[in-house]
Formats: sequence, structure tokens, C-alpha cells
Amino acid sequence: MGHTSLEKIIALQKKTSSIRNMCILAHVDHGKTTLADCLVATNGIISSRLAGKLRYLDSREDEQIRGITMKSSAITLHYTTGENEYLINLIDSPGHVDFSSEVSTAVRLCDGAIVIVDAVEGVCPQTQVVLRQAWLENIRPVLVINKIDRLIVELKLTPQEAFIHLQKILEQVNAVTGSLFTSKVLEERAEKDAGAQSITTENSAGDQVYDWSAGLEETDDSDLYFSPDRGNVVFASAMDGWGFRIHQFAEMYSQKMGIRSWVLLKTLWGDFYLNTKSKRIMKGAQSKGKKPLFVQLVLDNIWSLYDAVVTRRDKEKVEKMVTSLGLKVMPRDLRHSDPKVLLCAICSQWLPVSQAVLSMVCEKLPSPAEMSSERAEKLMCVGVRSFDSLHEKTQELKKAFLDCSADGMAPVIVFVSKMFAVDPKALPQNKQRPLTHEEIGQRRELARQRHAERQVANQNAEAPKSTDKGRASIPSAPANSSVTDSLCAQTETLSVKAAVEDESREHFVAFARVYSGVIRKGQKVFVLGPKYDPSLALRTLPEDCSASDVLSAVPHMACCTVDKLYLMMGRELEELDEVPSGNVLGIGGMEEFILKSATISTSPACPPFTALNFEATPIVRVAVEPKHPSEMPKLVRGMRLLNQADPCVEVLIQETGEHVLVTAGEVHLQRCLDDLRERFAKIEISASKPIIPFRETVVRPPKLDMVNEELGRQHKMAVIHQDKDDQTKYSEGVQVDSTGLVTLTTSNKMATVGVRAIPLPEEVTHLLEDNVELIRTMEQFSVFAREGKTLDINQKILESIQDLKVKLESLLQGHKWRGAVERIWAFGPRRCGPNILLNNVEGYPRPSMWQCLEGERAEMATFRDFDNSIISGFQLATLAGPMCEEPLMGVCFSVETWDMTFSAPLAQHDSFDKAMITEPNTVNQSGSSEKDAREMDMSLSNQSRSRAEAAGSSMDCYGPFSGQLIAAVKETCRYAFQAKPQRLMAAMYTCEIMATAEVLGRMYAVLSKREGRVLHEEMKEGTDMFIIKAVLPVAESFGFAEEIRKRTSGLASPQLVFSHWEVISSDPSWVPTTEEEYLHFGEKADSSNQALKYMNAVRRRKGLYVEEKIVEHAEKQRTLSKNK
Repeated sequence: MGHTSLEKIIALQKKTSSIRNMCILAHVDHGKTTLADCLVATNGIISSRLAGKLRYLDSREDEQIRGITMKSSAITLHYTTGENEYLINLIDSPGHVDFSSEVSTAVRLCDGAIVIVDAVEGVCPQTQVVLRQAWLENIRPVLVINKIDRLIVELKLTPQEAFIHLQKILEQVNAVTGSLFTSKVLEERAEKDAGAQSITTENSAGDQVYDWSAGLEETDDSDLYFSPDRGNVVFASAMDGWGFRIHQFAEMYSQKMGIRSWVLLKTLWGDFYLNTKSKRIMKGAQSKGKKPLFVQLVLDNIWSLYDAVVTRRDKEKVEKMVTSLGLKVMPRDLRHSDPKVLLCAICSQWLPVSQAVLSMVCEKLPSPAEMSSERAEKLMCVGVRSFDSLHEKTQELKKAFLDCSADGMAPVIVFVSKMFAVDPKALPQNKQRPLTHEEIGQRRELARQRHAERQVANQNAEAPKSTDKGRASIPSAPANSSVTDSLCAQTETLSVKAAVEDESREHFVAFARVYSGVIRKGQKVFVLGPKYDPSLALRTLPEDCSASDVLSAVPHMACCTVDKLYLMMGRELEELDEVPSGNVLGIGGMEEFILKSATISTSPACPPFTALNFEATPIVRVAVEPKHPSEMPKLVRGMRLLNQADPCVEVLIQETGEHVLVTAGEVHLQRCLDDLRERFAKIEISASKPIIPFRETVVRPPKLDMVNEELGRQHKMAVIHQDKDDQTKYSEGVQVDSTGLVTLTTSNKMATVGVRAIPLPEEVTHLLEDNVELIRTMEQFSVFAREGKTLDINQKILESIQDLKVKLESLLQGHKWRGAVERIWAFGPRRCGPNILLNNVEGYPRPSMWQCLEGERAEMATFRDFDNSIISGFQLATLAGPMCEEPLMGVCFSVETWDMTFSAPLAQHDSFDKAMITEPNTVNQSGSSEKDAREMDMSLSNQSRSRAEAAGSSMDCYGPFSGQLIAAVKETCRYAFQAKPQRLMAAMYTCEIMATAEVLGRMYAVLSKREGRVLHEEMKEGTDMFIIKAVLPVAESFGFAEEIRKRTSGLASPQLVFSHWEVISSDPSWVPTTEEEYLHFGEKADSSNQALKYMNAVRRRKGLYVEEKIVEHAEKQRTLSKNK
């Protein structure tokens, strides 16, 4: 198929039913970009011989060097089958875990996905992740089992063994999909009928799925599972250029064997065999020891082709095969020394992979017009909002989503999933264009003048005439040349100026899709941020207003003009005038209005789309600075551009003034630093060593010492004496009793606070971590209630909050936790963290944190004066712990006493609008940023301060006493923390490694050297590969992937994903006390204390005091005179 013209693509864009938006998803190195090359080659964009070697959609240099995809790239393809023509918008996505945010941006814009699985490696961790992402976005997947040639060439399996192996892979993929479907159905069943009995687990998994789906009328699992007879599975080897669906063989053999094609289609995959005597298809191939139909009719032929071409290189047999298949192979391919060239030449004609995949995409994946009602509602509902609670005009837009109309009257709805930087030279307007007739004429005239000047100069040099002639001819040349030179100089100056201006300005293109209407160049549109509230805008703006009207300012909404529209063609862009609904496109000129993602619409009633689901958590931090301090403004500008160009990276400026990059992993970090140096900042930068995050916690007193011996009475007495010695370290006014209760009095002696630190159960900490959004919603409801406002929360969120309360009550059991859930004062840090402040003050029944559940039954309890000062002190204490100023985790601070004595009564009671660390700014529950919280804090603080000044009170809620109480609570919490056994918590990666048996020992050596811990290992059936699952501290992970590849000669490659926080068992402040510990660890005992090493490293980086000996062996001092 030849190259498709731009006019043809523009015509096909208007036929919504013929459009297919799909992305390619898979684990790293499973063949996504190779398959994409094969599909791109069908349109004549690249040569079919280079497919798989060129990696056309990997346009970055580092992508080609590393051999992995790092960003999503889109290309538009034209495919014709029979009389139908299709437009396929293909998005190739990365498989590496560090770039899973790029997968999220690609999945949001698509209606379907091709999931690729390696035939040898099977379902890998990232395969499960991408299947879950496709499920969450409600897009339909189809399956390609790739690299089947490895079963023949590498594993040397027989066709029968390969068939069993392929069946197992299909079962694994369906098991992942089935588990996602099961969880969804169970949730819907619970919502629909809470009192229904739980389904018994006696039935088989298949029966359960059948029962559940039968119980739900709207649930359709017809397209859920992958099965070759349904036509949604392709068996392929993209590198060798072949692939097929079983219906191709069913049609082929139906003519030869005289069996109906639909019968073959049903029996070609499964436990069926061909009875040669009766010429009938029978069931029970495995029990009767017969060859299954799929092996006999399909795999045997492919195996024999590989045997003849690759293994034996039998020319006669190859020629017979080529003749029997009716193919034409060029003589140079037959003579080629590499057998793979001949194999590709045969297979690409016999079973072209592009035809099998594209026909499956067109048949099985939905068009944009077939969007489900469920997906439309999910896209429109942000955070805690339910679809029914949206404004009427907003609900009406659902019809526009479902119709996907390209009518001029339909509202324009476009979602931008990411912004990507483009080289100015790649923009269509900067490319060389065909010259007009006038320009050609001008250039022709210029060339003639130059030619005439050269001729005159040559004549004067070669044959000089008389001096008169010479004098007459010389002046004419400079006259002509001066005119020509001035013209050339003008044109060169203009072009150089334009080029410099273009290169100095970084161009960004928005990666987007049109969901409704037609977007046109020069059109005025609204740009809606992620926290835009349509109900607020509709109350503020006049009815039937448009972006071209002069409107009052609305939060998170901007008006702009669409500058450029682009058709994305891999490495190139084509300019368009308009793009109808259902198409993927690029939009230029949006960098001033969009940071990372946004919604574009002509209707102010349009809600912002739901936030993207990012699987990778940014955790690796580095501080960057320019090598020359004068270039700091360039670095700041470069980091701002990098933040806009990468959907996952975070850019921070810390309190110390450091500029910090937060990335998802080591490979992602390296790419960001390269982009900063070479593209965005264009300066030399120096990056610090990675900043490792830690958490601080307390644990129960240990029962065993460091040599695993039970703590005796002698040791306990030594610890008690040590605690008494520590008492002298506390400042004046601090009292610590034997139970760990710390009491502290403020410096003005007007308030006394008593706090005890208690370790939270591990399950409670995990529960609070997983429910940050719910806690933030509860906190916001409390703020609104104090202000006399109401916050509408949908029933589903209220049920989730009720479940959270019930789970907390079930986990916090025992006499010391009795009634603790009702007495929760606050969560922290940032009002939603995994630490609890507990109210155990006698005679202070403050309003409950769970008042959103009580509704009208909520008791009108009052807040005590300076209540929020206690909370603010707790927030500050949990934000930076005493060990190394890292946040706390899993600690409960119980306020036992709180006494206040005033010399004069306060003029003002404590107001609820104190400075809060992060309070959300709007009713929108999509998740607030710290910037918005600070803005809200400043406004509330200013209001409260002005009221206090008006009252003329010298002791207001922002006066000296409030500050002293906050400081006192903070210090009390820190002392209470130090009164308990302290521990550091390290961030942990889950590490999955696939390796062969001969490199297992070397791999274990690398893991143990880096404090890793193997959880389990298992052997993949039918292969010699082992899958090892381990956990590894993030602090030890830098250089781990490179080292393990070196030690195993490239046979093992790890995938690191952030998993959890884990307590480091050793005590950082531990010193040996028993004789056994002295014998085991030595007097200093610093060699094996990993926690102390980490803590000192963090303290040293932050400029805190580190207790260490500078001179190790002072008694061995030597003088210089001795050495002479």
C-alpha cells in the first residue's frame, strides 16, 4: 500500500464510524515498537525491510541508544479492507515502569488497546499494570502473542509443546482480566443489594463469573476474555514479519477439506482433532493421544518452514514451499547469506502481521461513536462528585459525548492529556516549502546576475585589453555586484533573525483528542483547569455566553484562541485547518494556558475530565544547580519547561533554596537531566546524589537484644539508668514519667500540655495511607461546618468514610484504644497523613472528626479556645521528626492534659480559621495542591487578624500566647516521640527479575550486598527461566540495574516499582550494653548499624549536627619531624 495523501486522511477524519483510536501496551521489550514499525510500513512511510530495525516511533536519540521507548508517539494510518476504508490513530507507549505515566496519557485518548505478550516470558508485572489501566479507562483490549519464533529457535519446543505453552499464556492473561472483572461485579452487586448473601466459594471460578454476570443486567462480558475463536487474538512474530488469526486458516482449509469455515473456526483452537478415516472433527485429542487441530493444521506448517529455511537451509524444500503457497520471492533473497531475510520475504507475503493486526483492530475495537454511557459519566465526574449531583447543563453534555457529533452546532469538547516539546525545525511552518512562480523567477534572475558578474571577472583576469577598455569595464562590475550583494545580505539577515527567534523559544504541542464538535484554527475556546467548577461558573457568567465575549474572571478558567492544529505522523507534523470529533490531534500555542493536562471546550458547563491514573509514584529526588551561578535564571526557566513537558516529573524549591527534581526512577531521572542540559536550560548543571526519603516512627519496647537474647533484669536496669541520664538533656519545664507521658509548660507559664506517643498498628498506618482523599474530604467538611457552610458529598463517598471508620474500630482493639476512633482530634502531617492526634483531655468533648456521617444528628459541641493551636503544633511535629527532620509515620499522639490559666480573660475565643497546613480551596474534591492551600490559609489568616485588631485584643489567636502554645505542643510531641524506642522507615522497591538458572547465584550476591531480601522465586513452566520477587531499599537501588546486568552478562534485567515503607529493625541510637553485644559488635558497634548510617547521611545533607568522631586513633599521633 502506497503513501496516503493528506487530503485522503482529512476526508476520512469526517467519517466517525471509520475511525479507530488505539494504543499499544506491553511489558518492556515485548515488541511494541517493532509491531508499530510493521503497521507503519503498510502506509509506505518506511520500508518493510527496515520494519523492526528502524524503530520509527522512537524519535529520541536516547531511545535508540537504550533500545526502549520513553514517550508516547502517535501516528495516523490508512487501512483498506474490501470496500471499507479506515483511519487508525495509533499510539505507541513505553513499557518501562519509570515511564508508566506516558501510558496513562495514551490510554485516556483511545477507545481500544493492543496488549502484547512475549510468548516466552508470558504475563509480566507491567502486563498486569497495563491491563489494569485499560480496565480503569473502560477501553477494550485485543491480544497479540508475539515472539513465537523464540519457541522454535531458542526453546526448541515441538509444535505440541508450543500449543500447551500458548494455552497457558492465554489462561494467565484471562486470569488477570477475570480478576478485574470479578472485583467490579462484586462492587456493583454490593451497591445494588447490600443485604444479598455472599457467594459461596465452592463453585469453580468459571461458574462464579457466570453467576455474577447473570445477576447483573448491565454487565456484558462477551468482549471480556481473549480467545482465538472470537477473533481477538493474533499469534505473531513481528521481527520476522508474520502473524495470523485462526479465521485465516479456517477459510484456507475450508476450501481444501470441504468443511464449513465456521465449524473450523470453532474447533481450530481447543481439544479437537481430525479423524482421518471418517474425515470428521472429533473431541478429546488429549485423552486419545491425537494431535490437536491447531497443531496439525497451523503450527506444523510454521515449524516446517522454520526448519527448512533457518535450521537446515534446504533450498529444494524452500522452493517447493514457495511454489505451493503461490508466492514470489526475489532471487537476491534466495541467495542471501542471512536466512532471516528469506524467512521475512516468505512470511510477509504468506501471513503478513500488519494485515492480521489491522483487520482485528477494525473488527473488534469500537469507533469513537460507540463510547459507553458508563465511560462518559466516569470522565465527567471528578473526585467525590456523582453524575446526578452535576449541574443540569453539565449533564446535558453527556449526549454530546455519546453522539460524538461533528456537527458545527455541537459543543467542542477536547481533552489534553499531556504537553510535549517539539524541535522548532520539525514544525510544518519552518519546513522547506515548494516555491511559487514569482519566487522561482526572482531566484532565476539573481542566478543570472551572479553568472554575468563571474563571466566579466574571468574576462578581465584572463585577457586584459587596453587600459581604456579595462577602465571602462571595471566600474560596471562593482555596481552590479553591490546591488546583488545587498539583496543577498538582506535575505540572509532576515532568515538568520527568524531562525534565532524560533530556536530561542521552546515550542510545545498539546497531545489531545476531540470528543465532540469540530475544533478549528482561530477559534475562541475556554481552557478549563483540573479544579474548575462548572456550577460556580454558570452562576457567575451570563447564559449562552461564549469564549469570544468579554467575561468576568472565573477560577481555573481561561479564554484563548486556537493557534495551530496538527496531524501527528510520528516524527513529523502536518498542519490542519479543522479536526472533527473522534480524532487524535496536536494543538499548538497552548503552552501559556496549559501546564500538564486540561479540558478545552466552547461551553462553560463542561466539567474538567477525571485526573489521569498514574501507576508510578515519583520518589527519586535530586537537587540541581548550575555550574556557573550567573546562569541560575536559565536553570529556573529550563526546570519550568521540563515540568510542563513531562507528565510525571515534579519540580520543587525547598525551604533551603534547593531546586529539586522528583522523578519516578533512575532511568527517568537520567532522561530528565539530559533534557535539562541539552534542550530546556542548555547549560552545564551539576546534580546532587539522589535525596533518599525516609520516615520516622516509634515501636513497642523490644523483648530481645541485638544478639537475639531475651532482655534480662540487668539489661533493663541499665536502660532505666540510661533514661534517667537522658532526663538531664531535656530543657527546663519538661517532665517525663516512666510511662512516657511528657508534660511541658509554655514559657509564660499560662498553659501546660501533656502528650504520650503510642505506636499505631501497621494495618492502621496502611489504611490511613490508602484513604488520603477520604480524610481530606472529612477535613474539608469540618472546615465548611465551622464556617456555617455545607458541602455536598455523594452517598458513595459517605459509605466509603463509614467503611473507613468501621475498619479503624476493628483494627484499634484493646483497653488503651477503647473509644479512640470517636476521639480522633486530627490527622497529620498536612491534615491527611498516617499519624493521629487523640483527644484524651478530661472534660473536653470537642466536635467529632466524623460529623459528616452524623448529618443533622450532629451534636452542637463547642471548640475550646486555642483548639487549633494544638492541631497546628501537632502538624509541625509530624512534618519534621526529631531524628533527622523527616516526616513521621504510624505514630499516635495522645493529649492527656491541657490546662490554661490566664491573668485576664481573652477578648476572643479561638477561631476556626487558623493557619492550616493544607486545606483544600474549593468544593471540588479532585485533590488540592499545596499552593491553593497556602492561598486559602493567607486569606483566612488575614480575615482573622483584622477581626482581632478591630477588637483591640493584645492576646488574639495570632498573638504571642497562640505561638507559644503551638511551639509547646510541637516540642512536647517531639519529646514524647523520643521517650519511646525510635526507628527509621525506609522506602522499599518491589523488584521483579527474570533470569536463567546459571546466573541466579550472581544475582543473589548483588541483592544481598544491597540489603535486598528475596520474597519468593518460581520457575516458569516450560522454560529455564526463574522469576524472582524481592524487596530492595530505595537508598540502595541506584546503580542496581546496571550492576545486575554486568554481573549476569545482560541475562537479568530488574523492574523496580515503589511498594511500601518498611521499619529498619536496628535502633539508630543503640549502643552495646551486655557482654554478648560487646563480643559480637565490638566497642563502637558502628559497622552494622544501617539505620545510624542512613540517619547521619540525612542529617549531614540537611546541615544538622552529626555526632561522630573526627579523630579515630588519637594515641597514634605522629609528627612530621619523625618522618624526616
